[in-house]
Amino acid sequence: MQNTSQTRDSALRYGSITRTLHWLMAVVLAWQFTSAGAHLLAEDSALDEFMWSTHKTSGFLLMVLILVRVLWALANTGRRPPSVSVLARLGHACLYLLMVAVPLVALIRQYGSGRAFSPFGIPLMSGFEGDKIEWMTDLGSNFHSLLGWLLFALVVGHIVAAFWHHLAGDKNVMYRIIGTPRR
Repeated sequence: MQNTSQTRDSALRYGSITRTLHWLMAVVLAWQFTSAGAHLLAEDSALDEFMWSTHKTSGFLLMVLILVRVLWALANTGRRPPSVSVLARLGHACLYLLMVAVPLVALIRQYGSGRAFSPFGIPLMSGFEGDKIEWMTDLGSNFHSLLGWLLFALVVGHIVAAFWHHLAGDKNVMYRIIGTPRR
């Protein structure tokens, strides 16, 4: 049985569950941003057709991962490493908010369109006959992409800030999430 101090967060570093969720989400977010970029820059190409066909399913996976991550963060309240600044705390709050909002807005649009949605074969929405629910489709059409690119900008800022701290000599900021012990 694994020691709880290794799986749970501590004041010095994030535990293995937090780190696993972080890096899984990083991979899926990178896939999502790549698929959106291919759709924007190479529309109707083979790359676009391949990547875009996975966008909704990957978005659903992200939604599940962020919900698990939020619950896990709440379970670790008071144990986690402290933020390095108010700006870092605000940045993380915005990242979490957008990681919930972007797929949620897409799911609302999907439902409002009346089309069925079965990610990974799970019947999430059966679809319906009749008129679309305009406010739902408008919400998604107006905000999903905009919030997604805002999330992309924040993720890039998050990465730059982590490297900035690391290169400026605060090695523990990076080590808290990659799991390397303090020296």
